[in-house]
Amino acid sequence: MTAVDISPITAFLLCRTPQGWIDRALQEPAILLIDHANCEKKAASTALNLMYRYIDKHDILHKMSRLAREELRHFEQVIAIMKKRGVPYEHVTASRYAASLHGHVAKRDPEKLIDTLIIGAIIEARSCERFAALAPFLDPVLQKFYLSLLQSESRHFTDYLALAERYAGQPIGERVQFFLERERELIESADNEFRFHSGVPLKA
Repeated sequence: MTAVDISPITAFLLCRTPQGWIDRALQEPAILLIDHANCEKKAASTALNLMYRYIDKHDILHKMSRLAREELRHFEQVIAIMKKRGVPYEHVTASRYAASLHGHVAKRDPEKLIDTLIIGAIIEARSCERFAALAPFLDPVLQKFYLSLLQSESRHFTDYLALAERYAGQPIGERVQFFLERERELIESADNEFRFHSGVPLKA
């Protein structure tokens, strides 16, 4: 269905998206689109925050500038789809996902930067995996859009992970594994709400 090989991403993550989440996503297309739009804004904001905080690191400035532009373009595409489908852009609360992962970030640099970059890689990887998991069940327009996002999201994953490895200056496998385990717990456990990155939603 897609020419983009996401096997490196599925091999990186410790679990696939549960079918229960996919089933709920198909039942709540409006919330899916609204929270997807929010995720794109947050991704751009994260990239910009890194650019402001680490102005002495050229690779971060270059990679995050491009990433922010792409995420904002995706945001524009999502809200355009919402408009065409009559989905109002309403406020929805954030999921537990990103906040829970960031709750484990070190307090000081350089460890803080490394952790933030690792989490960025994991979030982008999960986004990519979810686009691919959802695509077979979507209408042709939304399916085409979600599949079109795979290439950029997989590149964002690679960029974040490469930056983490570069600035760590030492192996990061143990720290990556720690965050991947936390991420798996969030994805596979029951969740009180449905969001783009939520766990297994409890029955409505």
